[in-house]
Amino acid sequence: MDDYSSYDGVGLAELVRKGEVTPGELAEAAIARIERHNPQINAVVHQAFDEARAKAAALPDGPFRGVPFLVKDLLIQVAGWPRTSGSRFFRDVVDAEDSGLMRRYRESGVNPIGKTNLSEFGIAGTTEGQLFGPCRNPWSLEHIVGGSSGGAAAAVAAGIVPMAHGGDGRGSIRIPASCCGLVGLKPTRDRSPHLPDGYDFAQGFVVEHVLTRTVRDSAVMLDVTGRPEPGSPYAAPAKERPYAQEVLRSPGRLKIAWSSETASGRPAHPEVQAALESTAQLLEKLGHEVVPQGLGVDQRALWAAQNAFSGANFAAGLRRMTEATGREPQGDDFEPLTWASWRGGQRVTGMDAMADAQQLRMLARQALQLWETFDLYLTPTLMAPPPRLGYLSPVLNAPRDIGRRNGEYFSYPGPANMTGQPSISLPLAWSSEGLPMGMMFTARYADEATLFRLAAQLEKEAPWKDRRPPIWD
Repeated sequence: MDDYSSYDGVGLAELVRKGEVTPGELAEAAIARIERHNPQINAVVHQAFDEARAKAAALPDGPFRGVPFLVKDLLIQVAGWPRTSGSRFFRDVVDAEDSGLMRRYRESGVNPIGKTNLSEFGIAGTTEGQLFGPCRNPWSLEHIVGGSSGGAAAAVAAGIVPMAHGGDGRGSIRIPASCCGLVGLKPTRDRSPHLPDGYDFAQGFVVEHVLTRTVRDSAVMLDVTGRPEPGSPYAAPAKERPYAQEVLRSPGRLKIAWSSETASGRPAHPEVQAALESTAQLLEKLGHEVVPQGLGVDQRALWAAQNAFSGANFAAGLRRMTEATGREPQGDDFEPLTWASWRGGQRVTGMDAMADAQQLRMLARQALQLWETFDLYLTPTLMAPPPRLGYLSPVLNAPRDIGRRNGEYFSYPGPANMTGQPSISLPLAWSSEGLPMGMMFTARYADEATLFRLAAQLEKEAPWKDRRPPIWD
């Protein structure tokens, strides 16, 4: 298939249904592109080509039947595949069964062909780990792909697969989507299933979904995966209709607040600020009411309130994982940032963690009041265009320096994880160097429908599908 990469997932599956191409041919097209591009971008770290070839003829008849698919090497379990979590310490872990989310991906008809590069335990906002090495951006090989779902973003941006699995705890889908010019949705808290191992989702901070090139692929996949698990005590509110239908509907006239305010008070990069203002103007031209207004909550307090909570959660999860291995990690088993996070999390008291959880709950309620008067909140996804490799590296920099430098880039995505709201990054701008810059929309709790309707409108009015990186197809 010479034109394989010009199709999204829905489009490829339609070709399969019409008999114009076979799932086996799609698998070979993706494998050929991995072999061609992966030496440059280092996105795919586990290859399951023989398994994909063997299963191509007997895939379920779902909406993505035959579509090649890549899985992030964190949280999600794939039977018989390694799950390193991006860490040398867990390089020998192999999962015995599929997790609940993986079973739903298989129901969709996708054909998994491998696993993608990531930051160690998903901590860093860049994919430059010791175990697999740096992942490089198809738009510029010297710049980051973001993190922690960086390998997924690089593979989709390069045309290897139309979509790939990712996870988002404080922006880990939306950050790489912004860096690589993709659609990246963080669904509502607990919208996606967690079982059988749902320990490490930080009380709802972490949600899994896919990175895609088109809005409809994201919507159709969430129709498959985003339904309550049996017995779930935290099921997200039900949707009114399939998301696949929402992308065909007009968003109507929305009231959209927008801001570039940050927790630190640091201004956004001038190119990012200009892109935000241009997006606000486009929305006005489309008939929406667009009003400059901040989040209405002390963002510095919001970020501070999750420190002890997140640290204790990470330490508890890592303790459980190390108990399963039967040995304690030593200093050289983890990257410096991971080691500092592990040691710091162990020092958190139960009272500190609960105080954080209480404060987070109250600040989140305060922030959510904004959506009583607005439909959506618009910000940039990142404060600046993607930096060069090395600047945020958890291997090359001291943890304290990384924390300071993260504050130059990652102010915007985290609050939606703390409140549990759905949030999407759309590729609506490019820097003077030709690097993607995402714009991020956050909706009311459980209102993915409004996000999909507006995203589909913007995809039509400001199309990004024909923009291709130098590393492509």
